[in-house]
Amino acid sequence: MNWTVIVTLLFVLLFARIFWAHVKANNAQTEAFKSLPSKDKLAVLKECLLNNPTEGNLQNLANFLKEIKSDLDVQSYKPMMERQLALADKKESLAEWDKLYMEQCAWVDQIRPLEFKEAEEAKIAGNSESYIIRSLEGISRLYSDNAIESALKQLEPDYPKAGKLLLSYTQLVETCTESGADDKSLEALRKKRDAWVEDLLTVEK
Repeated sequence: MNWTVIVTLLFVLLFARIFWAHVKANNAQTEAFKSLPSKDKLAVLKECLLNNPTEGNLQNLANFLKEIKSDLDVQSYKPMMERQLALADKKESLAEWDKLYMEQCAWVDQIRPLEFKEAEEAKIAGNSESYIIRSLEGISRLYSDNAIESALKQLEPDYPKAGKLLLSYTQLVETCTESGADDKSLEALRKKRDAWVEDLLTVEK
C-alpha cells in the first residue's frame, strides 16, 4: 500500500486542518476563505481538488493560479478526473486507485506551496531561521513521496536535521509498504505519521 495514499486518506496535513473548520471543500467564495493569506488559500484549494476532484474545484484552483501568475495548465488534470470516474464505474482494485492517486498527488505538487517562495526571500535577505521555518512549513504541505524527499535533500545543507527527517520518512514509507490495511494497522501508521510531522515542524536550533 502506498504511503502517499494512506497519508491523504486518513488525515489532512497539519495546517489544512485549521482551515477546514472554516472552509467547505467545494466553496472558495466564503468570507472565511477570502480572509486567508494566499499561501493558506492555495493549500485549501489543492486539498479540495484532491479530496473532491470536481470541475468547480478545478476552476477555483485555476482562478487562483491566475491571480498569482502561475502558468500551469490546469486542463492537464482533467484526464485524471475522467479516469477516476471510469475506475469508480468499473470498481477497479485498490492498486489502480493507488496508481491514479499517486499521479494526482504528483500533479498537485507541481504547484509549489507559497511557503517556499517566502523561504527563498528569507534566504536572500540573510534570515536563515525564517528560511528554515518556511521551508519546513512548505514541506508539510507536500503530498508525494518524491516531492517531500527532494525538498528535504535540498534543505539539508542549511539544516542538518533535514537529513534525519529524510531517513525517518524513508523508514515510514517502508513501514507503510509492509503494513496491513486493517483498522489497527492504519491507526498505527497515522500515529507514526503524526509524530513525523510534529518532528518536522519542531525546529532544531
